[in-house]
Amino acid sequence: MSIRHLLAMTTTLGLSLSLHAAPPSGGPKIPGVDEKVAEFIKAGEITGAVTLVATKDQIVHLSAVGKSNVAKDEAMREDALFWIASMTKPVTGVAVMMMVEEGKIALDDPAGKYIPELKGLKGPDGKAYDVTIRQMMSHTSGLKDVDSKEIAGATKLADLVPALAGKVLNFVPGTKWQYCQSSINMSGRIVEIASGMSFPEFVEKRITGPLGMSDTTFYLSQAQLGRLAPSYERLKDGTMKEVPIRFLGGKSPADRDRYPLANGGLFSTARDYVKFCQMVLNGGTFEGKQLLKPESVKEMLAPVTGELKAGFVPGSQWAVGWGLVKEPQGITGALSAGTYGHGGAYGTQAWIDPVKGRIYLLMIQRSNIGNSDGSSLRQAFQEAAAPK
Repeated sequence: MSIRHLLAMTTTLGLSLSLHAAPPSGGPKIPGVDEKVAEFIKAGEITGAVTLVATKDQIVHLSAVGKSNVAKDEAMREDALFWIASMTKPVTGVAVMMMVEEGKIALDDPAGKYIPELKGLKGPDGKAYDVTIRQMMSHTSGLKDVDSKEIAGATKLADLVPALAGKVLNFVPGTKWQYCQSSINMSGRIVEIASGMSFPEFVEKRITGPLGMSDTTFYLSQAQLGRLAPSYERLKDGTMKEVPIRFLGGKSPADRDRYPLANGGLFSTARDYVKFCQMVLNGGTFEGKQLLKPESVKEMLAPVTGELKAGFVPGSQWAVGWGLVKEPQGITGALSAGTYGHGGAYGTQAWIDPVKGRIYLLMIQRSNIGNSDGSSLRQAFQEAAAPK
């Protein structure tokens, strides 16, 4: 039976299809979005992209444009998988809030309460400080990041702890915003300690599983590898060169002999990640399943940075695992104040506008895009997709 006949039948019977069901290939579309993306493909900025726009209860635009694999002349597909990098951080934020909601941790608890090595770290002034979970999740902790040599051979989050022990803080906690990968990974480690599960197990059991996000994972299956969009680097001559995903260190995305980056290790599809976004936009509930209480979502999205200069574009603030649009301008001009979301290192973007009730997802794999949050492609997509 065709989807057209099914739609006709449900209309006749007074029934309705699940509003969360993915639309068939070829629809729906917001006029102008594909054309804007095509301009960046023609200019050699990207090889292809998947764009998705949704409300809290339905997808209103889903499209795949350009090529996924240039060498094989393979068209981009709507179910293509992408390394979403730091779009993992909001997932970690939800995981943290689940533990807060259950009373197993508190946002203002010192991290040293759970990870003794993080207790009483010295600041640049020589004094001892206890960084909090809230500070770690909002990049105001002052924790130093570790380099690859310090954590060579790490296969679990606990393996990162010794490299952080005894490191002098970059600044007095709470006095500055400085993007910090270690702080998010240590928050993920605290979730492991509080829940008694590994971080991948927690994410699958408590978040992606209940949401039906079967394509969102730290470790791809062999079957999923075939849908992974290759990553490309734009060379000086304007051509695109396929490159490996840098955080893997030469390993396969299916290799489990590496630690699960709570700061940026997830792979996903547009159709999968939008379910997570809809859950948050719906105050913690998706298709009748409550993952968080509305008050927990509200606390997660409350600004932490105040008047501190934060984020990668002007007018930004930071919350617990999420970036916030405080004053829309330039890149964020099409969004409302209070919009929240996150970008990824290879150009992926996910932003939720609670005023307009819109979710904007951009999936690309450009390794040297620079400031992903400040990309002109992000701006063009959001302006084309915003309600007129």
